[in-house]
Amino acid sequence: MEEHTPHINYVRFMGTAGSRWVVSRQLRSSAGTLLSLKGKRIYLDPGPGALVRCAMARPPIDPATLDAIIVTHGHIDHCNDVNILIDGMTAGGYKKRGALYAPQSCLEGGNSVVFNYLRSFLDTITPLAADERYTFQDIAFRTSAPHHHGVETQGVIFEVDGVECGFLVDSKYFEGLETSYAGVDVLVISVTFLEEPPHPSILHLCIDDVRRIVRGASPGKVVLTHFGLSMLEANPERVAASLADELGVEVIAATDGYLLPLDA
Repeated sequence: MEEHTPHINYVRFMGTAGSRWVVSRQLRSSAGTLLSLKGKRIYLDPGPGALVRCAMARPPIDPATLDAIIVTHGHIDHCNDVNILIDGMTAGGYKKRGALYAPQSCLEGGNSVVFNYLRSFLDTITPLAADERYTFQDIAFRTSAPHHHGVETQGVIFEVDGVECGFLVDSKYFEGLETSYAGVDVLVISVTFLEEPPHPSILHLCIDDVRRIVRGASPGKVVLTHFGLSMLEANPERVAASLADELGVEVIAATDGYLLPLDA
């Protein structure tokens, strides 16, 4: 995983795993996503293995160089490594710095995912709410409407140097899901299933949902990630190529370590 890049703004897919079976077997890495925006490093949804993948990168990614962490929801594949990255970002509390953004349910109550002793290490902790705008230093981002995923969940849309990049994270499809992401330049979609999930209690997207989302949101480019077993068995690159032909938009299947430039 090479980190050398001439691009100022980019997304690095540290991991592309999306179901408990893929995560637990590490058929794909579950390390989440690293964004480099205007010289700042933001870690989005640090799942299991985020710290290890940082160490394995070439050159290694020192957690002390992170500036912020965003957690979209409190499921283990999205927040497992949040505490160790906070510890690394702040040099174990010796350097009070960095920002954390997470839903209120990840910060309070029985489902809190952030250790209390680490909180004083951070400069700021900001609860994320649906349909709100935020600014981290000079980086603007907003949240989507609430997703349907069993726990408090919102997607995130970044606006950097004239480019909008949306992360449509886990959700069951519902009418209007795509509205928050309409017209973005790049839309990253977490698609776990090839076909409709076998039971309505499974709150994840399938490829038919991706079709509806892309037709409704009309993004400039689509990146698929967060794959479950059925997607891996179908070959994500082949699925992406078929969708691109059908929908008339560039569709990319992310791989572990894939670098996505966000140049205007």
